[in-house]
Amino acid sequence: METNLTPSSAPDRPASPWLEKLGPGVITGAADDDPSGIATYSQAGAAFGYNILWTVLLTYPLMVAIQIISARIGRVSGHGLATNIRHHYPVSLLYGAVVLLLVANTINIAADLTAMGAAVNLVAGGPTRIYTIGLAVFSLGLQVFVPYKSYVRVLKWLTLALFAYVGVVFAVKIPWMTVAARTVFPHPSWSSVYLTTVVAVFGTTISPYLFFWQASQEVEELQAAHGQRPLRTAPRQAVANLRRIGSDTRVGMAFSNLIAFFIILTTAATLHAHNVTDIQTSSQAASALKPIAGQFAFLLFSLGIIGTGLLALPVLAGSAAYAMAGAFRWKNSLELAPRLAKRFYGIIVLATLVGLALGFTSIDPIKALFWSAVINGVTSVPIMVLTMKMASHADVMGKFTIPGSLRAVGWLATVVMGVAVTAMFVLLVIH
Repeated sequence: METNLTPSSAPDRPASPWLEKLGPGVITGAADDDPSGIATYSQAGAAFGYNILWTVLLTYPLMVAIQIISARIGRVSGHGLATNIRHHYPVSLLYGAVVLLLVANTINIAADLTAMGAAVNLVAGGPTRIYTIGLAVFSLGLQVFVPYKSYVRVLKWLTLALFAYVGVVFAVKIPWMTVAARTVFPHPSWSSVYLTTVVAVFGTTISPYLFFWQASQEVEELQAAHGQRPLRTAPRQAVANLRRIGSDTRVGMAFSNLIAFFIILTTAATLHAHNVTDIQTSSQAASALKPIAGQFAFLLFSLGIIGTGLLALPVLAGSAAYAMAGAFRWKNSLELAPRLAKRFYGIIVLATLVGLALGFTSIDPIKALFWSAVINGVTSVPIMVLTMKMASHADVMGKFTIPGSLRAVGWLATVVMGVAVTAMFVLLVIH
């Protein structure tokens, strides 16, 4: 029997410990619960209590499907979403999408950095702006100067910050029977404010930057692993890798939605129950928790904002950089030295520094986040349509086009997002 296999024909890798298989999916899911997302979930829980929890259950299967599909495109083709779109569709479509993505991500970075600086101030006191600058510089240093193989370990550890929100739930009194009843049988108000909140939760949970990030991270993992090749050219590697993508993404998105559920639950059981219904930022939610739920809950909530921000910043800046690099054919990889991918790292630096600067202007962060959500909504639906078409096309996927069940849920997610975006614009017109 031949034992010297060429890299392109290498068989499936030996089974590794379960936790080692978790990577892009878990990081992507955890990054979805960034400080801006925490603010959205806090607003939802404070305003509508347990009657908004059902949204998190609905988004889970939709989020899993579109993220698995994005990851498959990266692993099968060996290219990120932007490169694949450029190869198979008019570049004008791609250029418009990536510019909108860069704008939306930069606004999100601004909001996240501001929230992180405010959270450090809540916990330790002192100059909020200095904290914000320090966190931006620290995050940039990790992204630019730490190679991918080491950096991805940092990101995996940062996902543990989200367990702070699990701890908060157990630090407050929860009427679990009422929670279960309202989650399955909610009492929605169907007012314009309620519908806007539902749209915001959907837009926060299913965002275009997550599609670009996870597909590109699969390419990074592929390049970092010895003997691995795109599945189109190495079909013997398909079984293990597609199984890993499925389990990794399901766990990651479950993690993301569970934390979102706990944030809504915490603010519903504390703030909403005490008629504190107007929450604008994540740090405001943390402050409001202190007199109601106590010092421990306040600390956990605040520290969670800082940890999740450190996880989300590289995903926001990195996904924009991957998209721009794919659109304009730049070298791109977090494993490359900065001098070998200057324009790729330039976008990461630019998005972070512009986001930092925006936080020091008179721009209303709440309005900025609102328009960021609008831009994300505008961008997400066409990107999801193109992603679904690519994943179903043999020119991109070879014999690894997505199966019928995954295709059905992926298109359902696309339709749901389309309805959510349409509802958002109808509400804008009404108001």
